[in-house]
Amino acid sequence: MEHKEEYSWTIEAKASLFDLKFGEIWAYRDLLWLLVRRDFVSFYKQTILGPLWFFIQPLFTTIIFTFIFGNLAGISTDGLPKPLFYMAGITAWNYFADCLTKTSTVFKDNAGIFGKVYFPRLIMPLSIVVSNLVRFGVQMLLFMLMMAYYHFTGAAFHITWAIWLFPVIVVLMALLGLGTGMMISAMTTKYRDLAFLVTFGVQLLMYATTVIYPLSEALNKYPEYAWIIEYNPMTPIIETFRYGFLGEGSFSWGSLGYATGLTATLLLFGVVIFNKVERNFVDTV
Repeated sequence: MEHKEEYSWTIEAKASLFDLKFGEIWAYRDLLWLLVRRDFVSFYKQTILGPLWFFIQPLFTTIIFTFIFGNLAGISTDGLPKPLFYMAGITAWNYFADCLTKTSTVFKDNAGIFGKVYFPRLIMPLSIVVSNLVRFGVQMLLFMLMMAYYHFTGAAFHITWAIWLFPVIVVLMALLGLGTGMMISAMTTKYRDLAFLVTFGVQLLMYATTVIYPLSEALNKYPEYAWIIEYNPMTPIIETFRYGFLGEGSFSWGSLGYATGLTATLLLFGVVIFNKVERNFVDTV
């Protein structure tokens, strides 16, 4: 009697731009973890301090922000200790920015792998989000150590009920960076020099987000430009993050709902564009 083999799926062209093939993504979950490990090892393999850079980068950025924006410019931090205020914003912003910039060049950076072997292409940007989550976790540890230090020195801050929204905040940052990055990936595939513009643009976008100043300060001193900051989806995310951990920030369910809706929209467009570019990007890269 002949043995008839059964297969779980068939490799074929996507019938729809919305076809995510979650079954295949789950089947390739081991590959996802291997890619996460690859990103971690390759980035720090030939460095002297290795993973200590996870701590050094946000720490030095916090020191510089405290000196320039807190001391020289005298920008308000809503009564919070300046290093603690800036560390909160930097920790949240870095995760979003890393997800966006690395996802935006996913086709260009992995053209060699994409052109040789089949696997669900969405695995690659997902691995970027997860690998950056490791870095975010380490920086959160540094932030919590700083919170403990200022707590024992008697600084005026307190944890609020909004800390329970922390998982939601992390998911929003990840999906916002993922969706926006996948949209931009279509352009960086054809025009490689746009990758430099993206990196520069993300740095500029930080100044339109409440990383170095509270939303209340922007509303009071620059009301004519405040709408730019308010409509930035990362603003309510960072404000909620600060409000939950430090008890200061302009928390609003409406603003958080707006950020959630915009994130879902950008993610949807990002998936559609990613699936469209995936079909013929090898001819372009």
